[in-house]
Amino acid sequence: MPLLPQVASQILGMVYDPNAEAAKLAALIHQDQALAAHVIRIANSPAYMTRNPVVSLQHAVSMLGMNLMSEIAFSASIKGSAFKVPGWDDEVKRLWQHSLASGAYAKEIARMRRFNVESAYLCGLLHGIGKPVVLRTLVVVATEQGATLTKEQVHQLLDGYHTQVGLLVAQEWGLPLPVTESITFHSDYDHAKTAKQECMTTCLAERLARHFLDPEGFNEEAVRDHAVFTDLNLYPKDIDTLLALKDTVAKTVEAMPL
Repeated sequence: MPLLPQVASQILGMVYDPNAEAAKLAALIHQDQALAAHVIRIANSPAYMTRNPVVSLQHAVSMLGMNLMSEIAFSASIKGSAFKVPGWDDEVKRLWQHSLASGAYAKEIARMRRFNVESAYLCGLLHGIGKPVVLRTLVVVATEQGATLTKEQVHQLLDGYHTQVGLLVAQEWGLPLPVTESITFHSDYDHAKTAKQECMTTCLAERLARHFLDPEGFNEEAVRDHAVFTDLNLYPKDIDTLLALKDTVAKTVEAMPL
């Protein structure tokens, strides 16, 4: 089970704390120099670049705001802990990009519906957190046994076990309840117990992310063919708006490469 970096754990607490202080966030990120450098680089990427170059964490917080800085720092922090499987770089990259795109779309859906944007982002980002963990376990076991894994076998096992493993990760990391429910119920949101809004948002964000990353394999018609649009009370013009956000999502994904 990957460990949640201490910095990420503390940042997670700040995401849900309305009294969190910007100076405290900057000081927290400063504890990890590699993370600090990474955050400043991301803040200067086309996805977030402000009018003037960001030169320090304090500057980044003042220009981008607490919530956005928290998202950037948390995403950058978990990337190195959970999304790392040597020898399977292409597969891990695909999973990471899907997580980032899902988080980015979830934010836009939540913004459109005047819902909690920060919570939606975390739900989208982490809904598939079990997949890289399952992949890493499979690779370790296969290496120990001298076995060879095919992509077909890996995909079958990821689909079969990622939800259960994602729940274990959620418990181990102490993830908020909306994130835990989104891991479990995003594709079956009618059974969500307390966070149906987040589960529906994650369901749609995941479908939009699949289309974004594989527009031919999962085309626009397939994206639209789901009751979640109606259940979220979205109109055709809203759907068109979400589908037109590809450039925005692409900048977010490109800002945080593996």
